[in-house]
Amino acid sequence: MLDRRSPVPLWSQLAGELRRQVESGELGAAFPTDVALMARFGVSRQTVREAVRHLVLDGLVERQRGRGSRVRPAEFEQPLGSLYSLFRTIEAQGAHQTSDVLALDERTDTAVAAQLGLAADETMVYLERVRLAGGAPLAVDQAWMPATVARPLLDADFRHTALYDELATRCGVAPDGGREQVRPVLPSAHERTVLRLPRDEAVFLVERRTWAGGRPLEVRRTVLRGDRFALVGEWPAPGSGAGEVTGERVAGRAGDPPVLRLLPTAAGDEVLQ
Repeated sequence: MLDRRSPVPLWSQLAGELRRQVESGELGAAFPTDVALMARFGVSRQTVREAVRHLVLDGLVERQRGRGSRVRPAEFEQPLGSLYSLFRTIEAQGAHQTSDVLALDERTDTAVAAQLGLAADETMVYLERVRLAGGAPLAVDQAWMPATVARPLLDADFRHTALYDELATRCGVAPDGGREQVRPVLPSAHERTVLRLPRDEAVFLVERRTWAGGRPLEVRRTVLRGDRFALVGEWPAPGSGAGEVTGERVAGRAGDPPVLRLLPTAAGDEVLQ
């Protein structure tokens, strides 16, 4: 609840509480009316409007004339179950994607080398970028690739291009398979700073491995702002003729734990792998 003895203005306290509820999903897509917020928190209409105004400025809530306010949906959506390019996802949805390149060099990393099937002291090309969509930070992206394959990337300009496009053009290789895991985490201090996030706000961590011709090509770690990005899964509606979805446990590549792959029982594409 709000603390009237605090030096923090009531509108700021209210904005903070509403921001927490929006980001935690407590409110769903709905957003309380001004009257409901006045009654719940015992504050004036002016206090409510100032708090909501700041949520609108932060992109969390949008006001609709004659329809009140609603929680703003994620700006970018990515379908699950396929290998995708964040660059193409952003630009396909109407935003201009650019990157601030924080690092592009050769280095060693024992743990990553093991994931790529390399010797512990073998060099890798390392690329770290802050991905911007519409000029605002969306993700921090780190990628490691064997230097024997990816060394030509050291001459690439990654401010406005896709890694997979550069791999195809400069290195003559493209991923033909992959596996990724997505989970919510708290960002590091560095990630929070470059993504311009408030303290204690969670993000999506996407950990990806790709292969080309049966050989490891890339290990990637991407931290995505959860308020701007959503992962979406779709499946056929009941009675559509596509059948139900069943589970099949399959083995991954060497060193991977078994994963559950969902398959439609009738004609149709694989839903999730």
